[in-house]
Amino acid sequence: MNFIEKNVSVEKAVIILSKNGIQADEKEAKIILELLYLVSKNYDKPKEKKILYP
Repeated sequence: MNFIEKNVSVEKAVIILSKNGIQADEKEAKIILELLYLVSKNYDKPKEKKILYP
């Protein structure tokens, strides 16, 4: 999976996870990051419903 711009390094992900009580090594953190990047890439923001008033 290739992403042009990754803003979070694996090392930073390990630190963030550990601060939240999740023990993960670099391999596991990489998998978590790939999942999050995949979800964010495929997420469609809900479109605003436009209400037309006469």
